[in-house]
Amino acid sequence: MDFAFDRARHDRAGNLRRRDELWRTPDLRVLVLGGEHVATVDGPALRWVTIDEAPDGEWILLGDQNGRRHAAVAVPRVPAELAPVSIRTLAPLLDPDELSLAIHAVGLARWLQAHTYCSRCGEYLYTDQAGHLRVCPSCGTEHYPRTDPAVIMLVTDLDDRVLLARNPRWPEGRFSTLAGFVEPGETLEDAVRREVAEEVGLVVDEATYLASQPWPFPQSLMLGFNARATTTDLVLDPTEIAEARWFTRAELLEAIEAEQLVLPPPKVSISRWLIEQWYGGDLPGAW
Repeated sequence: MDFAFDRARHDRAGNLRRRDELWRTPDLRVLVLGGEHVATVDGPALRWVTIDEAPDGEWILLGDQNGRRHAAVAVPRVPAELAPVSIRTLAPLLDPDELSLAIHAVGLARWLQAHTYCSRCGEYLYTDQAGHLRVCPSCGTEHYPRTDPAVIMLVTDLDDRVLLARNPRWPEGRFSTLAGFVEPGETLEDAVRREVAEEVGLVVDEATYLASQPWPFPQSLMLGFNARATTTDLVLDPTEIAEARWFTRAELLEAIEAEQLVLPPPKVSISRWLIEQWYGGDLPGAW
């Protein structure tokens, strides 16, 4: 697979999280981050500091990679002298090993920053298990990191045309695949069928899982599917879809080369990978 965050490349060392003395070693490599912004050096690389150089903040054990232990410290804002850059910008440029650590850190940091009070009693939460658990000192409720499953699907018809759509918030010409969140009590396949029916009015019979991608903006797990539509007449939900079109492979390439259509960037979102899996190779053009 060829998209960001496609595979973990570090051992998360979950067995060490309960005891700080087991992982806060003198040679610990520490990443400073705030929200989705991470500290960098000149060029597309993360900036790692020592445990003594790390600022005060929420500590996160990331785990082991290539014989070294790694952690992160989440702060409200990364200092300017540490050259903060959004992980979305860095994703296609970073070494896969560093990207694996960064996406783990960003996902947890965003959850920690958004979950500071107990949803049961309102008490301020404290952090446990090296950033992987919040605990309420008043009622004892344990709060674990949240991941929201979302399906993202490449819809094709019986003639193997692909359906691409534009969100109302996107500029003219920007197209991608359909996507939507899974609802409680719903299978992934049913979520694919429901979202396609709601957004563009099509009936889907087969929904085949292909791959997944963590997407911590803020806390999603994108589950990629091929979806076969048995109908082709489009009925758009204008709150979700501004425009949708069927394309053959030749029509898609022609629209891109004529600069009438722009796809998601390569090597970042699973949506681009789904499109190129159908197309049968690389496509030009990116957001």
